[in-house]
Amino acid sequence: MAKLVFGMNVSLDGYVDHMAFQPDPTLFRHFIDEAEGQAGSIYGRKMYEIMRYWDEDHADWEPEGSAFAAAWRKQTKWVVSRTLVSVGPNARLVGDDLETEIRRLKAGRDGQIEVAGPNLARSLTELGLIDEYRIYLHPVVLGHGTPYFARSRPPLRLVSHDRIGEDVIRLTYVPA
Repeated sequence: MAKLVFGMNVSLDGYVDHMAFQPDPTLFRHFIDEAEGQAGSIYGRKMYEIMRYWDEDHADWEPEGSAFAAAWRKQTKWVVSRTLVSVGPNARLVGDDLETEIRRLKAGRDGQIEVAGPNLARSLTELGLIDEYRIYLHPVVLGHGTPYFARSRPPLRLVSHDRIGEDVIRLTYVPA
């Protein structure tokens, strides 16, 4: 059975914003390794549209950008959306019965499946489907934005913590 993992970069005050802070080279390498080892990713529409950036090569990429793009393109992706009618390569739309489809997906796969996006994570948290939460805590205070925990406040138990790169602490929690 697959394990659903929700992990994102988070400010000290609990917000996610892909434009406010970027991973340093060590953390970016960590994310490449994660993407290479995942059994797939489940995206909400907004996060999927942001991540489609990796579908096309960009001349200004460093080797790490190309490596992440290759891992992302190879990965199976499921996209939860009520408005999209089609998705890009190696991706498929999840139908209207989110709970049934995600439970079927978990049961039919092995390994780790990334959950991408706080709004999707909220829905999956409310359904009791997320197995692990990874908070990549950055020394940044945003004061506004999208919270990592969008409405849901699940009871959690810390299972590990480690430093990645210069300034980031990864906190790993499971439902209590």
